Amino acid sequence: MTPTLPFTGNDSADLFLSEDPLALLIGFALDQQVTVQKAFSGPWELRTRLGHLDARRIAETDPAELDRVFRERPAIHRFPGSMAGKVAALCAAIAERYDNDASRIWKDAKDGRDLEARLLGLPGIGPMKAKTILAVLGKRYAVALPGMADVMPKHPTLGDVDSAEALAEYQAGKRAYKASMRAQGKRV
Repeated sequence: MTPTLPFTGNDSADLFLSEDPLALLIGFALDQQVTVQKAFSGPWELRTRLGHLDARRIAETDPAELDRVFRERPAIHRFPGSMAGKVAALCAAIAERYDNDASRIWKDAKDGRDLEARLLGLPGIGPMKAKTILAVLGKRYAVALPGMADVMPKHPTLGDVDSAEALAEYQAGKRAYKASMRAQGKRV
């Protein structure tokens, strides 16, 4: 069963995100300095503009052309040039290491630690994103590898979001947390 990932506000884009592992990972790569909705709409928009969402083909796209596609209005991301390069690097890694099949990242993992290491080995995926992807895979996709509970985050993440209302609550909580950290003089 395909989970519902209500991250974009567009039912078709949400379904695509839910069904296509590459779309999910590209959404996570784009998830910085833009809203969740904007980041996770990116794969849908990229597929619309390119006519496909194939890791190898994206990695082989001329960088200037991919940059142009990201900049086309409305831009896919707030920082289209930088993100075009990051998405190309992510797609190249998936094409090379996982035979162009993003789902193999979790399907071929031997346990939770291996899956976490695989995620951390992807361009554009750092520790926080890796933990959130682990939560989405475990909670929304029922990926149940040995030791998965040991690597899953204990705090709320997008893995806990199962509706538009839950997304709004998650985003409000995240904004409040960041405001609290700034009020304490901490960098967020």
